[in-house]
Amino acid sequence: MKFVKVLMVLALTLMLAAPASAADIEIAKQSTINKILKSGELRVGFDASYAPFEITDKNGRYIGFDIDLGKELAKAMGVKFVPVNTDFDGIIPSLLSNKFDVIISGMTLTQQRNLQIGFSDAYFLMGQGVMVSNKLQGKIARYKELNDPKYVVVSRLGTTGEEAVKKYLPKATYKSFEKEVDCGMEVISGRADAFVFDIPALENIASVQGKGKVFVLNDPFTFEPMAIGYKQGDPDFANFLNNFIFQFKNDGRYQRLYDKWFRSEAWKSQLKK
Repeated sequence: MKFVKVLMVLALTLMLAAPASAADIEIAKQSTINKILKSGELRVGFDASYAPFEITDKNGRYIGFDIDLGKELAKAMGVKFVPVNTDFDGIIPSLLSNKFDVIISGMTLTQQRNLQIGFSDAYFLMGQGVMVSNKLQGKIARYKELNDPKYVVVSRLGTTGEEAVKKYLPKATYKSFEKEVDCGMEVISGRADAFVFDIPALENIASVQGKGKVFVLNDPFTFEPMAIGYKQGDPDFANFLNNFIFQFKNDGRYQRLYDKWFRSEAWKSQLKK
């Protein structure tokens, strides 16, 4: 009798497990991994206006830390890297409408964005800083000192820089622009007092366009992990991306790219003068 009961329990367990197994197989078939492998291409979405992460060189080619990261990801999958340049403010809708497979565009993993798309583990840690007009030398030493209506503070529309201004500098007179180059020129030209944005981008603008006209407060006042964005509901792709990033950050490739794009200025010779 006891043996019969054991057989019945075993049979019931198998019956319950079968649908789950079939569902798992179906999920695996629908994974972005299979779509990429079948097409032989990894389409990477980014906005090529964010040096040194993604930018266009003087020959019209896309270069930058994120571009190299995307190429490494494509290589790991054994497929062709296909760059897809798109405006940042529409980059999440473009991913969701299948314009590309992943977002690698200096995008900060925020809880609001995470409600719309999935994110990999962080591949880069970022923070907000401030590029300040030289006319405020000796007057502004900390970002909090800009929290006054008499100061015009700018940032890029739809970015964490804009969120930071609204959260930490609510009293400042705020203006937004669609491109960071426009934000930078507002400060360089004297039409604005400060530009809140990602520190590497600010330092690049200050050294290239704003030399002698601006200074950067590069002590980050926010914590912003950058990650690869992908469509939700794809555990297999999430697992692959996280394992790729773990490998990438620990086998020397991350350090080589970091040194290339953040500790050297050799890449600037590839840009238009």
